[in-house]
Order: sequence, then structure tokens, then C-alpha cells
Amino acid sequence: MSKHQQASPQSIREQKRAAFSGSRRAGASRKKVLLGLIVAALGAGGYFVVGNLNGQATQAKPISAAPGPAAVKIPLTELDGGKAKFFEYKTADNRSIRFFAMKSADGVYRAALDACDVCYQAKKGYVQDGDDMICRKCGRHFHSAKINEVSGGCNPVGLTRTVAGGQLVIPASELEAGKSYF
Repeated sequence: MSKHQQASPQSIREQKRAAFSGSRRAGASRKKVLLGLIVAALGAGGYFVVGNLNGQATQAKPISAAPGPAAVKIPLTELDGGKAKFFEYKTADNRSIRFFAMKSADGVYRAALDACDVCYQAKKGYVQDGDDMICRKCGRHFHSAKINEVSGGCNPVGLTRTVAGGQLVIPASELEAGKSYF
């Protein structure tokens, strides 16, 4: 259009609408990208916070049933020293069952699910502090010598176990039966 020709008010409105709607779409796209980045950052932050509850992350060692009679076998040498050792067992239907084993202060080899009857739905399990196992959900302490002796409530769900050939032997059926906690 030349300087001498005037645009109709109708065409000027249409030009402004076109320009405005284009910038509106660009702004909406930027907002969506920003929102996506915020959601991703929150998700990553939540993952790291949950993974490091109480400042301690326990790395569970994957373990599966030994060939032959269906049982998990843990060398006793791995359990000496009084530290609970955490394991993860994969069930026949590929579910992960967390459990721990240890030699308690009274010299007995013990094993339990990393869950209890009360707090299992939180899926937080236990952390060790000296001779105590502590529920990460409610904070209750359980002396290691009581594992497999006291059941119910917030006590760790004990697992049947035997000692044979320098190994702690836990029937796979015990672990399979505990999948309702996970």
C-alpha cells in the first residue's frame, strides 16, 4: 500500500489479529515447555529424595533362587560383622521382594522381609542403627535379636531360614509368599 492509499479499517483489524494470535501461540508454546521442564525437575528431585531417606540409601543386592531345591543361599561370611545386608529377590512373576539378613549381636543368623504388617504400604522398609533395625516410616526401633522371634505390628516380617554348608538358606517359597508386602 502506498502512503496515499489508506487501508480499510477492516483489513487493519485483520492484520493486527493475525499478528496477535501468532504471538499468543508462541507464548503458549513457551509456557508448555517451561511447565514440562518444571515437572521433570520435580520428578527427578523427588526420585533422589525418596531414594535417600534418612540420608542413607541401601543398595539391595539382586539375588535369585539357587538351582536345585528352590532356595536362596547367602554365604555366612557376607553376614559377619553385625551389619544387615539387603537383597532383592525376583519372584516367578517378576516382582521384586526386598529382604535383609544379618548376624545379630547374640550370634544368630536372622532374615526378614524389608517390610512389616503396619507400614508396608509406604514401601520404605528398615535402616540399621547399631543393634537396632528402625522402620523408615514410623521410626520405631527393633533390636536385631528380636527378628524372627517377635512378629506382628511393625516388627520386620521374619523369614524361615536354616544354616547349612556355610550358608544361610531361605526357601524361595518364603520370599514368594511375601510378595503381598511389595
